[in-house]
This record gives sequence, structure tokens and C-alpha cells, in this order.
Amino acid sequence: MRFAKGHGTENDFVIIPDPEGALDLRPAQVAALCDRRAGIGGDGVLRVVRTAALGEALTGPAASSQACEWFMDYRNADGSVAEMCGNGVRVFARYLLDRGLAEGPEIPVGTRAGARRVTVEDDGDLTVDMGRPELRGESAADLADGTVRGRRVFVGNPHLACRVDRDPDDVDLTAAPRLNEADFPEGANVEVFAVAAPGTLRMRVYERGAGETRSCGTGIVAVAAAATPPGEGATWRVRVPGGECVVFLDADGARLRGPAVIVAEGETTLLESAAAPA
Repeated sequence: MRFAKGHGTENDFVIIPDPEGALDLRPAQVAALCDRRAGIGGDGVLRVVRTAALGEALTGPAASSQACEWFMDYRNADGSVAEMCGNGVRVFARYLLDRGLAEGPEIPVGTRAGARRVTVEDDGDLTVDMGRPELRGESAADLADGTVRGRRVFVGNPHLACRVDRDPDDVDLTAAPRLNEADFPEGANVEVFAVAAPGTLRMRVYERGAGETRSCGTGIVAVAAAATPPGEGATWRVRVPGGECVVFLDADGARLRGPAVIVAEGETTLLESAAAPA
């Protein structure tokens, strides 16, 4: 099976081309691909499939993806299904561009959170229309070194964006955050962030199904939304361990701009060796 490897601000993904939707991608296969010692290594898997091949499987928000030629079937590193990934969409679009499967400057990409428009910028960065972040009140998470409180933000997937009064690097994210199940019945990504300078945020993230990652596109949008006064627009530079992205917030919603690169491609036998049902 062919594969490629890419990343957006070091949030890295294994890319599996499956244009006709012939692959029944199982959780064990995803976990094997993402294993950083016995596999290729990644924070998740992007399956590249033609939307037409999915047919009636696209329901709810994903139904708006029917107008897109390509659908990003995103899986977390543990094999669980995820609705949306802001860095993943940029890497997905970069793969389509590099392989001649799409042309810019605008590329529509289908996701489980709905259709997303990706724009190719003159400097090579990619900007994703992330929709309108939804602020849903406050909640808390118990971390390895204490409790943090923050805003519940929905960006196609659930987040708890927590502003902290210390350097985010000093927060212990070695263990999975414990969340209020009533607030997050399907779990959530948890971000800790602080204002580094006017217009600039610093952030770290523990991703649902993946652990701490070097970046998270939807998390970057979530902290920008949480840091912006209600009803106002803003532009934030958000620094993560893997680099920096820019978030534009206005009445139309949020746009996420940043780099995306494909770093490798080849053949793998991991799908065959982990093909047994989970």
C-alpha cells in the first residue's frame, strides 16, 4: 500500500490514498501506522477518498461535503474517528496539490464537520475556512499537576481552551486530562494557553486519542476564540511547540493560516500485518 507523510507545524500525519473507497481502515491498522517505533509514526491518519465513493455514509454535518470531490477521512493515532483537524486539512490539501489531484488557489475538502475551503497563499502557506467557533460556557479539566478551568469551544470537534497564569511549558500534560463527562460525553482536546505579547498567544495541547502533540489546528482556533472578547474580531498569532499559525476571527467565522509540507512517500505492509478486526 502506498503512503505519504506530512505535517503542519509538526502535527504529523500518515496519508493513505484510497480514491475509490476500497479500504476498510480498522483501528488496529491506524494505530500500527501511527506507532512511532514499530510503524511510520504520526498523530493521525488521513485517508484520501473521493466523496462520491462514500455515498450515503455522509450524514449530519458531513453531508455538506457531497459538493467536494475529495473527503478527508481523519483518524486519531489510537484509531478513533475524529470530526475535524485544522492542520490535517492543510496537509491533505497540500497532498492533493502535489499529486495533481486538485488545483488552486481554492480547494474544497470534505470532512465529518462539513465542507472546508482551503486557499493557497502566494507564499505557499494554506488558509482554511474553519467555520464559526461556538463558545459553550465554562468547564474544567484535572491535569497531572492540578485543575485548570477554561472555555468550552466547538470547532467541528470539542475543545476546552484554558488560559493559565503561568508559562504553558510549565504545565504537566503527561497524563490524559480528566474531564466532566456531562460537558464532554465524547471527550475533548484540552489546550493551555497564555498571552505572550499583544496579538500573540502561546499554547500547548493534549489531543483526544493522540496525547500531547506539537500542534493542533482546531485547538489553535479554539484558544484564539477563547481569548477574544465576545462580539469582537481579532487576528492572533498562535505559537505552538511545532511552529506558528495565524487565526483571523471576524463576523464570517475563523480562518486558520499556516504551513503544510509532504516530507516522504513510499510503500508499507503495515495495513496487511494489522488487518485483523479490532
